[in-house]
Amino acid sequence: MTDKLAELSAAGVALWLDDISRQRLVSGNLDELRRDKHVVGVTSNPTIFAKALAGADAYASQVTDLARRGVSLDEATRMITTYDVRWACDVLRPEYDASDGVDGRVSLEVDPRLAHETDKTVAEASALWWLVDRPNLFIKIPATPEGVPAITATLAEGISVNVTLIFGLERYAEVIDAFFAGLEQAKANGHDLSRLTSVASFFVSRVDTEVDKRLDAIGGPEADKLRATAAIANARLAYQLYEQKFASERWQALAAAGAKPQRPLWASTSTKDPNLRDTLYVEELVAPGVVNTAPEKTILAYADHGETRGDTITGNYADAQQVMESLTALGVDFDDVTAVLEREGVEKFEKSWQELLDSVSDQLGQAK
Repeated sequence: MTDKLAELSAAGVALWLDDISRQRLVSGNLDELRRDKHVVGVTSNPTIFAKALAGADAYASQVTDLARRGVSLDEATRMITTYDVRWACDVLRPEYDASDGVDGRVSLEVDPRLAHETDKTVAEASALWWLVDRPNLFIKIPATPEGVPAITATLAEGISVNVTLIFGLERYAEVIDAFFAGLEQAKANGHDLSRLTSVASFFVSRVDTEVDKRLDAIGGPEADKLRATAAIANARLAYQLYEQKFASERWQALAAAGAKPQRPLWASTSTKDPNLRDTLYVEELVAPGVVNTAPEKTILAYADHGETRGDTITGNYADAQQVMESLTALGVDFDDVTAVLEREGVEKFEKSWQELLDSVSDQLGQAK
């Protein structure tokens, strides 16, 4: 029987699980996915943690201890989330060692309420890095206007970063430049660039959700033909930008000092439209040196019926550009699309963070 996930990995895609929970860790499920399903990384976010904690018995013992100590709500929440991330880092450590620090990474996000505060974001990134204390940790920082300089400052301290909530090419270019600047400062600060890595999380399915909503409002056969095309086209053009930026002399100087490239990471790759193939955003975004982070349902779907057709990105730049031009001609303001998605992304994570705080608060109260 063909190992479809092995074919995907061989085509250059690092497969990461977009989920974490204490139950996955206790049961050994995460290690099983690592061993049997080619999962070489883990991403988390406030929504994932809020869902994991809701009604989960696996957290009861730790919550009881935290309640007895009388710790603050924010501290209790960080103790719980960092415990899971530290454990996951240990589970993924074999992949980190085997890939010379490229994979085997686990991502932990800064408090989303700090998304528009640069200095506080950097301070929390440092605190989380110290608290987890694992070399294969990624600190997730959102690519808001205030988050971009925080990326540079955090990398300059020798802390590896997963840049999240990227939707448009203009912001992605800023993120890559922030990565270069961070490595340059890290080198000046005496850090080993070969140990300092980053990914840039470029969101996919949410783009189609927003654009298709606008196309439906426009109506007509031309609009119908463009449904479910924007996200893939946008991501493919992001990879083109990645290739251009990492062919520059600026990057070559960093690479000569031992730096590893900031890989594009395709996030939000489960399809939201039931009419679409459930493996669409994996199959159509295959190229050397990318990461695809997906929920277990999507990973298992690919293992069952995914189709790896080699590189599905680099030969399609002209078609991708034509899609974007056609959207503009129909009246879809893509700059507005990305602005809306960035704002909503931060708001959704803030809401999930509050849900997580509420859940921890309830459990602390019950444990007293």
